[in-house]
Amino acid sequence: MAVDYAVIIIYLVGMLAVGWWGMRRAKSKSDFLVAGRRLGPTMYSGTMAAIVLGGASTIGGVGLGYQYGLSGAWLVFAIGFGLLALSIFFSARISRLKVYTVSQMLDLRYGGSSSVISGAVMWAYTLMLAVTSTIAYATIFDVIFGLDRTLAIMLGGGIVIAYSTLGGMWSITLTDMAQFVVKSVGVLLLLLPIAVWKAGGIDGMQEQLPDDYFSPMNIGVQTVFTYVLIYSFGMLIGQDIWQRVFTARSDTVARSGGSVAGVYCLVYAIAGAVIGTATKALYPKLDSPDAAFATIVGDALPIGVKGLVLAAALSAVMSTSSGALIACATVANNDIWKRLRRVTPKPGAAAAPSDASDASDSGGPAEDEAEGAPHDEVRGNRVFILIMGLAVVVISIALNDVVEALTVAYNLLVGGLLVPILGGLVWKRGTANGALAAVAVGGATVIAMMAWKGVLAPEAIYYGLLASLVTHIGVSLAGKPTDPAVLAEWRARLAGQAPHEGEKPGADAPAGV
Repeated sequence: MAVDYAVIIIYLVGMLAVGWWGMRRAKSKSDFLVAGRRLGPTMYSGTMAAIVLGGASTIGGVGLGYQYGLSGAWLVFAIGFGLLALSIFFSARISRLKVYTVSQMLDLRYGGSSSVISGAVMWAYTLMLAVTSTIAYATIFDVIFGLDRTLAIMLGGGIVIAYSTLGGMWSITLTDMAQFVVKSVGVLLLLLPIAVWKAGGIDGMQEQLPDDYFSPMNIGVQTVFTYVLIYSFGMLIGQDIWQRVFTARSDTVARSGGSVAGVYCLVYAIAGAVIGTATKALYPKLDSPDAAFATIVGDALPIGVKGLVLAAALSAVMSTSSGALIACATVANNDIWKRLRRVTPKPGAAAAPSDASDASDSGGPAEDEAEGAPHDEVRGNRVFILIMGLAVVVISIALNDVVEALTVAYNLLVGGLLVPILGGLVWKRGTANGALAAVAVGGATVIAMMAWKGVLAPEAIYYGLLASLVTHIGVSLAGKPTDPAVLAEWRARLAGQAPHEGEKPGADAPAGV
């Protein structure tokens, strides 16, 4: 076991070293938040696959395979389908906007300044995503070192906070590439073939398990439909995913690199389900499906290989955790704190003129702040990552199970924001009032249905999306169309034309969502 410990420790130390190196590259806001918008296809594909395939896709995917057989792949399939749709249909336009957050895209499309509500919804989603990933450290470190739950969360969370705070997106990108390689080798090239071989191959698994385990829809049609609504659509609008799209050096990289990552997700989905099915054949009476991954790794793998596969599981969790953390901090700083600070100036203080950092909120030539600017954007975002990271660790220690909390966040994200965001990208008649009403009505419907039917009831997302869609269309058609000047600015940004320095698109228009 000493060899396995050494592999894990070397991996963790390597993550910190990469974080330190990334700090030297993060010299501007653009570098820190979106890796300078200059990732090529290889790094973009690897980091995108790393961010979307976390602990739920690895440990949870194997657990679903243990419980339902090959149809357990549907959860990760839904993630892959969502990433493919984002990459093929929307990523080029998103990349050309040159913004930092989803709410800034809403500013551009609908005019005015996004209200704090859209930022708050996105912030809650990214926060709970980071918490869920951080709690997973307890399971992995318990398997590896037998650590106390609190200590495990503090150790794993502390490492992610350290390298994320040091170098921002550059550190996260570099660590994600390492995690992508470790994950691919550990899960696809080692654990998958060894688990199938231990179970007697596909024929041996079919002899030992019911036929349902090899049915593509054993998990249930409604479950598959719900996965698609929540996870596929969630991939289209999540800040953690969009922030990776912003790192691409061109719209071609965003489209092709994201498509490669989406296909990789589909392969990973099959691998997880097959590993889970093999584990069911070997250990048919585990107490919980979630124990399947730790069981097959602990009992079936030789020394050295076990350490690498556990490092793969750890890398899956860390990549999602770090991506969610920087997304959470970016939204908290740029979409909530800055807006509240502008809305509530100090008594007697005059409104401050737009500085370089304000201009950079909408991208464009001023996004890379000049040396000596009044506000140190890198330092400010670094502080927010540290604060949000500490909050994530504290919440993770306090909560034992965040499945319901994460479901609430996803339901609010998709039910409240999907229609205004996608509507803004594909429907020019949508208005700011329609978008704001859609967020409010969709979010309220989701909350009401969860209170009535239960947090995990699929009806919440069904009726929330329907209410949001009907409201967005109805209110938009009933009101005045969006100011043509705002739409002209929006079309210019979609074409890749940045605003003049200091301009704030739609600054004089009514407040949007």
